[in-house]
Amino acid sequence: MKAILAAASAAILASASAMANNLDPNNPSGNVVDRFADIEVLRYTVPGFNELSPKQKLLVYYLTEAALQGRDILWDQNGRYNLPLRQTLESLYQNYKGDRKSADFLAFDKYLKQVEFGNGPHHHYSADKFVPGFSQAWFENALAQAGLPAPSAEVTRLIFDPSFMPKRTNQAAGQDLILTSANNLYGPGVTQPEVEAFYAALKDTTDLTPISYGLNSRLEKTPDGKLVENTYKVGGLYSAAIERIVGNLRQALPYAESDAQAAVICELIKFYETGDLATFDSYSIMWTEDTASRVDFINGFIESYGDPLGMTANWESIVNFKNEAASHRTEVISKNAQWFEDHSPVDARFRKPEVKGVSAKVINAAVLAGDAYPATPIGINLPNANWIRAAHGSKSVTIENITQAYDDASHGNGFNEEFVIDKPTADLMDKYLFITDNLHTDLHECLGHGSGRLLPGVDPDALKAHGSTLEETRADLFALYYLADPKLLELGLLDNPDAYKAEYYKYMLNGLMTQLMRIEPGKDIEEAHMRNRALIARWALEKGEPDKVVEMVKRDGKTYVQINDYDALRGLFGKLLAEIQRIKSEGDYPAGEKLVEQYAVKVDPALHKEVLDRYATLDIAPYKGFVNPVYTPVKDSEGNITDIRVTYEEDYLPQMFRYSKDYSPLTR
Repeated sequence: MKAILAAASAAILASASAMANNLDPNNPSGNVVDRFADIEVLRYTVPGFNELSPKQKLLVYYLTEAALQGRDILWDQNGRYNLPLRQTLESLYQNYKGDRKSADFLAFDKYLKQVEFGNGPHHHYSADKFVPGFSQAWFENALAQAGLPAPSAEVTRLIFDPSFMPKRTNQAAGQDLILTSANNLYGPGVTQPEVEAFYAALKDTTDLTPISYGLNSRLEKTPDGKLVENTYKVGGLYSAAIERIVGNLRQALPYAESDAQAAVICELIKFYETGDLATFDSYSIMWTEDTASRVDFINGFIESYGDPLGMTANWESIVNFKNEAASHRTEVISKNAQWFEDHSPVDARFRKPEVKGVSAKVINAAVLAGDAYPATPIGINLPNANWIRAAHGSKSVTIENITQAYDDASHGNGFNEEFVIDKPTADLMDKYLFITDNLHTDLHECLGHGSGRLLPGVDPDALKAHGSTLEETRADLFALYYLADPKLLELGLLDNPDAYKAEYYKYMLNGLMTQLMRIEPGKDIEEAHMRNRALIARWALEKGEPDKVVEMVKRDGKTYVQINDYDALRGLFGKLLAEIQRIKSEGDYPAGEKLVEQYAVKVDPALHKEVLDRYATLDIAPYKGFVNPVYTPVKDSEGNITDIRVTYEEDYLPQMFRYSKDYSPLTR
């Protein structure tokens, strides 16, 4: 599971005041590289990279190369016409013969940047299709003048026909979520009932170690209507890209920090070569149990947010290494995992009697790739398989150089003055929000996702389309509940008993109001993390109403969130946590569906308009993402690599074009 939630909040709080030409070469973290539409692209730095040993640097380098080779996979998973679309757009940009200051070209420039950021023509967060600001006639004429061939009819429709593939991942109730989703995770004509029936027939609810059916395959129909799985593997679907990934993993092997880490890499290679999900589970266990290596990575088909049924995973990779100093807090949390589980407000039937193998650390990302780029999570807890978590534990990370980049860009943007109810609350947030945000992520990833257990025989996919939302809700509530616990003071993780109030206020403000600025007028909330935050905040507002725990108040015609009783709010978080855990443990789909539909989906149009109008005065980009550093081998006179140099000067579109040139095996 990925902590996108906190990243979203951090992005909202980040400043739009920096300019691309203000890059500080000595401290580029948080500097703005580009700004377009609702996006700001930032830089992040990699503190500590130069302190790694030469062997560790080479390990990072080859793992980074393996990460970048998977880019095309994610693009194709997001839409079956995305790769030819990207080729057409990039070729036109690079070969355009007309006026680059014209309104049409500037609109094309914006559209291209949006498509690159979304890894396809749909918004990375809302999943709505981008609307081009240039005409089809201009586009076709520009291609002809540049001597470029016209794209296919499908690509043209994808750009200009609003009714064609309008939603990458559809979560709207009452619709066939597979047929109405534009992603390429299932073949043409495959329906939601067919998918659910196909995998239901494969599952054995008595199996205590079930494989993650559908994780690395596309369910397709043969000409005679039979359903078959086309597996992502060497010799199968996406073979050309996977072969390159495997090749770089093999190059990384000599630089592994230990035999255990080398075995992890070998098992991942085996999985890619066979596509066998039992091998993926074996790899996941080995990866989870390797806690000694400083350099680490994820690479593969991992998170299933892009699938409306939460089964098939998008490809992603993050290469990283441990931030030794900052990891103290996560190590303290993980060492006390059993205490947190035992003192949870959750019914004892749904708690883990013995918490196993919880490891947590703070990391610095070295590269982001696939579904983790350009928009990226700020925390990860893996593996996702419930039985592996129960038997072998999990790894939890907080990506601190990413959270630092957000924080570096967050000062002086006017957000607090516009939305925070009073100066004492704003001052508390200024002082404690960075640490409490990080602690929230630590608790969410390290303990939240790893807490609780399913009752015997409960299908891990029982919550169906609402599974991702409810899982993120569960982890968030766990973190919120314990963020206010005196145990954090006792453990030395906070130094002020009121510090947690900074996170509580930000969370309620975001869930009730400010995240609405990410939604177009007239639309519902669909993204899982946004639904999660809305569910928690709106439920707490409603259940606390008799005692005025939280209120929406008006001042000078503006709406503010006012928290009157922080202790009572914590109690409400605990009650909801207990119910969400019950729903998950028992696989109670009707109860989960009711909570999501009642609290997490609909938008108050009047409040929505107010939020949009107030944001418009601040000029804050709602979404943030990143360009990657560039890693360059340093060679001696005989051509041997002696070192790896990291630089931060590459700009947004040049990086995208370089990646398309150097890391596009599926478009060759």
